[in-house]
Amino acid sequence: MPQGLITASEWGWRTLIVVAVLGVVWWLLTYFSAVSVPVAVAMLLTALLAPAYARMRAWRWPRALAAAVALAIMAVVIVAVFTLVGTTVVKQWPQLFQEAATGVTAFLSWLGTGPLQISQTELNAYLTQLSNWVSSSMAELASLAAKAGVGVGHFLAGTAIALIATFFFLASGDQIWSAVLRLVPRHYQRATDRAAGLGWESLVAYMRAQVLVALVDAAGITVGALVLQLPMAWALFALTFVAAFVPVVGAVLAGTVAVALALVTHGPVTALIMLAITIAVMEAEGHFLQPILLGRAVSLHPLVVLLGLAVGATVAGIVGALLVVPVLAFFAAFIRGLDSTRFGEPLRADLPESKA
Repeated sequence: MPQGLITASEWGWRTLIVVAVLGVVWWLLTYFSAVSVPVAVAMLLTALLAPAYARMRAWRWPRALAAAVALAIMAVVIVAVFTLVGTTVVKQWPQLFQEAATGVTAFLSWLGTGPLQISQTELNAYLTQLSNWVSSSMAELASLAAKAGVGVGHFLAGTAIALIATFFFLASGDQIWSAVLRLVPRHYQRATDRAAGLGWESLVAYMRAQVLVALVDAAGITVGALVLQLPMAWALFALTFVAAFVPVVGAVLAGTVAVALALVTHGPVTALIMLAITIAVMEAEGHFLQPILLGRAVSLHPLVVLLGLAVGATVAGIVGALLVVPVLAFFAAFIRGLDSTRFGEPLRADLPESKA
C-alpha cells in the first residue's frame, strides 16, 4: 500500500470525525437556538460593555453595581437614540406629510407623462387589482400577521435572556470561567486560560471596531441626506447607527427608509441619488470598512473577514453574518494562545497551587 494513500486515508477518516462532531454541535445550537443565539448576543454585549465595567471596577465599585450601571448606560443610549428619532418625526411630521402628498402627486403625474406612459385609467385598474388581491388574501395576511406576532414574542424573550445573561457575564464572568476551566485537564488549564484570555481581548477589539463601522455608516447616510436636504436627517443618523450592528439587514433597512423618505419628499430623481449613496455606503462597509477595520482589530486578513461574512450569511442568514467574525476572531486568537513556544513555557505546565 503506497504510503501517500495511507497518509491520505488517515487524514480523511480523522477529518470525517471532526466534521461529524462539528455537525452535531451545529445541530444542537440550531435546535436550541432560542437559547444559544441570545447567549451569543450576550457575549457580544459583554465584550462591548467590558471596558466600562472594568473602569468602574477600577473605582472599586461592587461587581453587581458595575454590571447594572454598564447595562443602564447602554439602555440610556438606546432610549436616547430612539427618543431623538421619535421627537424628530413628531416635530417634522406635518411638513413631511405635506411633502409626501406633493411627492405622491408628482410621482403619479410622472407615471402618466414620463416614459412609462401609464394613463389614469390603467393606474386605477392596477389599484383595483391591488385592492381585490388584499380583500381575497385577508386570511393569508392574518396568518402572516400572527406569525409575525409570534416572532416578536420570541424576539422579546430572547432579548430578556440576552440582557440577563449579559448582567451575569459582567458581574461573575471570571467565576463562571473558572468553573468551566476546571473541566479541562489540569495540565492544560494554564494554556487554555491564556488562550481564552487572548481570544476575549480580540473579541473586545472587534466590538470597538464595529462601533467605528456603525459610526461611519451613519455619517455617510446622514451626509447624503443633508446634501439632498431631506427631512429628519439626524433621525436617519440614529437609525443607521443602531441598525448597522445587524449585518446586511440593518444597512438595507436604514437605506430603504432613507430612499423612501427621499421619494415621498423630493421625487424619484432624488430617491435614485439617495439609493446610489446608500449602495455606495453599503459597498464601502462590506468590501472595505469591515474587512480592513475588523480584520485589523481581530488580527485577521481582510479577505478572511470578507469570505467569513459571505459564508456566515449563506449558512445561517443574519445570525451567521452577525456572529461569524467574532467567532473567527476568538478562535484565531485562542489557537495562537495555545502555541506555548510564543510565551516561553511548555504546553503541559501545571497551574500554580493557588489556582489548582
